[in-house]
Amino acid sequence: MFGISFTELLLVGLVALLVLGPERLPGAARTAGLWIGRLKRSFNAIKQEVEREIGADEIRRQLHNEHILSLEQEARKILAPTQQEPTPVQPPAEQATASPVPVDEPAAVPAESVKPAATAPTAPTPAPHDPTQPPRAS
Repeated sequence: MFGISFTELLLVGLVALLVLGPERLPGAARTAGLWIGRLKRSFNAIKQEVEREIGADEIRRQLHNEHILSLEQEARKILAPTQQEPTPVQPPAEQATASPVPVDEPAAVPAESVKPAATAPTAPTPAPHDPTQPPRAS
């Protein structure tokens, strides 16, 4: 973890033996081991709690992002409705012009299956005497 090699540990042990002496060295090693164990356990507990918090924050962030995305999609649906083809306007039945069908001959196609052809809108033609319009080619 800290990059301590065997020779460094050996050097620290030799200095501890010289400073503490052979009588107090085993007790000091035991005490140091207990403290190191406690530090490791507390460090691991803090680490797990931080990871849990980060995980909870990540989940909250994902839920927030999903909520924002759903709101954005709803806004797009409202502001930009899908383009639909315009439905052709059918004339009323009284004004419809149909060719007379003789009574003794059956009609080739039933009237329910005939759909009116969609006509492209035409641009209005200017009047021939309108001075604001350029002259038309004949």
